[in-house]
Amino acid sequence: MGVNGVTGLNQTTTYYEPTATSKTEETAKEEVSTTGAAKEKDTDKAAVYEKSDKAAGAATNKTYVKNEAVVNMLKSDLETRQNQLKDIVSQMMSKQGVAIGKADDIWSFLASGEYTVDEAAKKKAQEEISEDGYWGVKQTSQRILDFANALTGGDPDQIENMRSAFEKGFKEATKAWGKELPDISKQTYDAVMKGFDDMANKKTEETGEIEA
Repeated sequence: MGVNGVTGLNQTTTYYEPTATSKTEETAKEEVSTTGAAKEKDTDKAAVYEKSDKAAGAATNKTYVKNEAVVNMLKSDLETRQNQLKDIVSQMMSKQGVAIGKADDIWSFLASGEYTVDEAAKKKAQEEISEDGYWGVKQTSQRILDFANALTGGDPDQIENMRSAFEKGFKEATKAWGKELPDISKQTYDAVMKGFDDMANKKTEETGEIEA
């Protein structure tokens, strides 16, 4: 509803005091002033409503931008930890006379289980895949979700695309492993999928609030 509909006055209407009254010119000016103040007050109310409406529209049209800084940080950290893991595995393989032909050989070697591990390496591996370890379910799944958010800028419309990309990556990892992945990988998969589900549910809730 416009301002005219709220106040019941036409914007171009000028106040004139009937000559039959005994009010002075000063009193008439006060009337005009009072009417203008009332109209201005109602106008302010309408402006607040319009501003709120525009704010809701702005939220709907939010722009999502890829967070390059977070993406690069996650990539760098992951590459460093992967190289550390590969170094450990390579040392194990060289000690046991196993040659490395290509990257997939590392995972095939680990999947075979045909190797021995010294106590120091075993302890380090146990720490890394523990509940709070870097390669544990909790941290690994959170890194994947953080990476997805950074790549999309948190755009909720990209959730299913990121889910599909993760599923594809998991299949490729299974192929490189050469057989069914260990339980820790399956648990990580479930945790990531749950994370995507939570993000999708949050999107639905927020959309419901906007529509309401």
